[in-house]
Amino acid sequence: MLLSANKRVVRGVAGLWIYRTLTPVEPEVYGSKLAYVLVEACASPLVRDLPEQRMALLDEAVEVATALSPANPFRDKVLARALTARRREVEGPSVS
Repeated sequence: MLLSANKRVVRGVAGLWIYRTLTPVEPEVYGSKLAYVLVEACASPLVRDLPEQRMALLDEAVEVATALSPANPFRDKVLARALTARRREVEGPSVS
């Protein structure tokens, strides 16, 4: 499973575990994947009714994405995605 983590994005709880383990070792390789999976995890039914948990995941995603080198080709995309998701979480559901 860990070897496949370098070729594609592993999602869900397994992805969180893998990328949280690998990011401190190779932040420029795995940090963008961790940020991506953290944002994705906010839509999980496991945290649907836990706004504090969702915000913690998004704060972690922003922190990880911000720590990436500006030269990292995925930094801007994952940082924008994390910031947008966090802003939406803070603003709450939109009323139509």
